[in-house]
Amino acid sequence: MNFHRLFENNGQFFKVDKGNHIFQEGEMAHDIFLIKEGKVQISKEQESGKELTIRICGKGSILGETTLFSQIGSHSTSAIALSQTEIFSLSKSDLELLLTEQPALLIEYLKWLQNENIKNQSLIRDLVMNGKKGALYSTLIRLSNTYGEITDDNKIFINFNLTNTELANLCSTSREMVNRMLNDLRKQNVLSIDKGYITIHDLNYLKTEICCDNCPIEICRID
Repeated sequence: MNFHRLFENNGQFFKVDKGNHIFQEGEMAHDIFLIKEGKVQISKEQESGKELTIRICGKGSILGETTLFSQIGSHSTSAIALSQTEIFSLSKSDLELLLTEQPALLIEYLKWLQNENIKNQSLIRDLVMNGKKGALYSTLIRLSNTYGEITDDNKIFINFNLTNTELANLCSTSREMVNRMLNDLRKQNVLSIDKGYITIHDLNYLKTEICCDNCPIEICRID
């Protein structure tokens, strides 16, 4: 979208190696970031010390946006590169000035932000209201909508490698619980797993089990 061009035309470009932080929870928020290439995990540490993965962002995703036009001075989450990642950064003050000088882009940003808010509300609803099983099933649906590729036999290959621990962090549950639920789904031939890659065989089963609202695909995503 045109809003992204502000980063490309005015921002600074840099690369982040896999495993390195782009920013950490509690750090002062001076910049907003746009992913050019790569994947980034957005997470938050819970009081118990357990990590909750909120998003797995890819190309075109914007990071740190919650501090824009806000009195919030620090990042409320952490961002870590899951692969070699290319980033544009733009200072918060410069971006705010550019948007106020270009009302059409400001409106575009507000529409995008509203969409992000709806995505977050939908995610929280699924994690809180559907229990552990529902959290896993909705996460699998979101992953398939974001990184899914239709195979020749009409299955959905999720082209993103995830360990069970990473999947558990997305569902706010334990790795052992995720292991059990995935094994049950494999026995029912709902999905298969090969070297960390999940293939969904029966997406409708997952949707039916959580009474899926069939939200638009731009809402039901993990990024």
